Amino acid sequence: MQLNDLRPAEGSTKARKRIGRGNASGHGTTAGRGTKGQLSRSGGGKGAGFEGGQQPLAMRLPKLPGFINHGRIEYTPVNVSLLNNLYEDGEVVDAESLMAKGVIKHDYIPVKVLGDGELAKKLTVRVDKVSASALAKIEQAGGKVEAC
Repeated sequence: MQLNDLRPAEGSTKARKRIGRGNASGHGTTAGRGTKGQLSRSGGGKGAGFEGGQQPLAMRLPKLPGFINHGRIEYTPVNVSLLNNLYEDGEVVDAESLMAKGVIKHDYIPVKVLGDGELAKKLTVRVDKVSASALAKIEQAGGKVEAC
């Protein structure tokens, strides 16, 4: 037996339906689509997501997960350890000085001082928010926090 002798089993294959090749083929004229109607036209029928006119599932579901609070205020975090490294004793920490030292990019974005690290310098802090741990460390070092 050679490879060229191999054939499919008798009756296991069927010739494909050659549609629209004249009436002699048995599938001419309407090409198996029936007479008239939406499905007989080229491009006819509804799309894959069509649900009979009701709102499709893809449009009923939200585009992105979760809830977005548009009223949320995003603060730029600054740790006291960074203030300890950048500022000298008795200096004032505010948005302008932080921007001048390259800590923050914009002075219109609110700043919050966080309590990570140690602070050994007496600083006056004038920012939008200060965490409780940062407030304790600033006051312990002899500095003060002024409301902004």
